[in-house]
Amino acid sequence: MLSYRHSFHAGNHADVLKHLVQLLVIEKLKQKNKPFVYIDTHSGRGVYDLKSDDANKTSEYKAGIIKLLAEQKKAPEVILQYLDLVAPNNAGALTQYIGSPEIARLSLREIDKLVLMELHNNEIDLLKSNMRGDNRIAVHHRDGFEGLAACVPPKPARGLVLIDPAYEVKQDYDFVVKQLQKAYKKWPTGIYLVWYPVLATQRDHSQNLIRKLTNLGVSSLLQVELGVSEQQADFGMHASGMLVVNAPFQLDEKIKPALEWLTPLLAQDDKAYAKLEWLITPA
Repeated sequence: MLSYRHSFHAGNHADVLKHLVQLLVIEKLKQKNKPFVYIDTHSGRGVYDLKSDDANKTSEYKAGIIKLLAEQKKAPEVILQYLDLVAPNNAGALTQYIGSPEIARLSLREIDKLVLMELHNNEIDLLKSNMRGDNRIAVHHRDGFEGLAACVPPKPARGLVLIDPAYEVKQDYDFVVKQLQKAYKKWPTGIYLVWYPVLATQRDHSQNLIRKLTNLGVSSLLQVELGVSEQQADFGMHASGMLVVNAPFQLDEKIKPALEWLTPLLAQDDKAYAKLEWLITPA
C-alpha cells in the first residue's frame, strides 16, 4: 500500500515506548566490549520535522515527547537517558524528533554496525540523506520483511533487530510472524524487538499477533505495553507494545520504573495502563 507516513505520528506515546525500549536494549549490548549489529526492517527517514504540516496536522507529539520534556525534572534515570539523546539541551521547544535509525546511529560505537531497510521511495531518499557519511551504516532500498531473513545472521553474530511495520494492512501481522520465524531459525541468539499497535476494537489484531509469537518456539519473550486511554470501537490507537525475543538480563527491571512514571504522565483518561510481563520466561 505504501501510503503510510510516520511524519504524522513522530514523537507520540507509541514512539516514546518503542524508542525507550530500543535504547535500553542497545545500552545493554554496549556493556560488553564486543561489537554488534543493529538491524532496522522498516526504518523510515530517521529524522522528523515537528514544525512540518504533517506533524502539526495531528500534533500527536504534544501528547507524547513534549509531556516528558515538561516533567523531566521528576523523571527516573532511564527516561533522562532517553531525553538526553532525543532532545538534548531542550526545555520543551522541540523542533525535530529522531526515529529509530538515528537513535541507533547516535548510540552505537565505532565498532558496531547498522543495517537499515526502507521500501518507500521518498522515505529511502530522506533516510540515505540523513545517514550519509557514516561508514558504519548500510542502507538498503528493499522490503524489510523480505530483507530480514537475507540479513541474518549478521557478522558479527551479535545484535538486535527492530521490526516496526506500519500495519497498514492486516497481512502485515502475518508477515511479522512468518519473517521472524525464518530469521529466528537462522539466528536464534539475536535479540528481536517487535513493535505493535493496539487499535480500536473493530480493527485490532494485536492479541492474535501476541498469541502467534508466543507459540513460535522462541526461548524467551517479554511484553511491554502502554495504554493511554480507553479503547474505542471503530477508530484510533489507544495503546502500543513491544515484544522482546531474547531480552537482555534485567531488561524488565530497567523498564519498570519508566513505565510507572510514564503511565500517569501520558494518561488521557482513567483507562490508562501499563503491562510488563514475561510471556515466555527465560530458562
